[in-house]
Amino acid sequence: MLKTGLRGAIAGLALLAAGVSAWPAQVTEQQIIVGLQGPAVTVVVDPQALIAEVNANVGKGVANQPAWSQLSKLTQFIVDIEFEFNSTAIVPSSYVTLGAIADALHHPLLARHKFLVVGHTDSKGAADYNLKLSLERSQAIVAALTTTFAVSPKRLVAVGVGEELPLDPANPEGAVNRRVQLVNIGELR
Repeated sequence: MLKTGLRGAIAGLALLAAGVSAWPAQVTEQQIIVGLQGPAVTVVVDPQALIAEVNANVGKGVANQPAWSQLSKLTQFIVDIEFEFNSTAIVPSSYVTLGAIADALHHPLLARHKFLVVGHTDSKGAADYNLKLSLERSQAIVAALTTTFAVSPKRLVAVGVGEELPLDPANPEGAVNRRVQLVNIGELR
């Protein structure tokens, strides 16, 4: 599936690789901390370059694009945040997961770090619409984390990738492709 040398880097993928077809019912602060802390970041990520590559390659995939290929080298964690159908409204039950994310981001091990909040969709619908929806959902998560949970907005960058990086390329319309990815892009400067 996806390979990484980072300890605990992609906790959600471990469940999929083990044959678990659904996300865990409840993600904990500790799981997120372990998933997001890792070796010192040596890869420089330019969020604007990520956005430019996605916009230039709508419907073509971006996994092999220079900026996006760098993300696989970074510490990351995948969570399941549910939204109302065709909407940016976060389902109330997902606020438990958002709270765990916020608690982890406030933890001393992560408190000085900056994160990408990457929204993904499945391939149902038009690629350009999915790209827009994924960005708006990512922005909704950033807004919830900064307003409801007091995470500094300087620490979060919303990026939408739409259907361009499916977790399960063999099943592009599968629910597993609708996800949120948190990527540790290093300490604040």
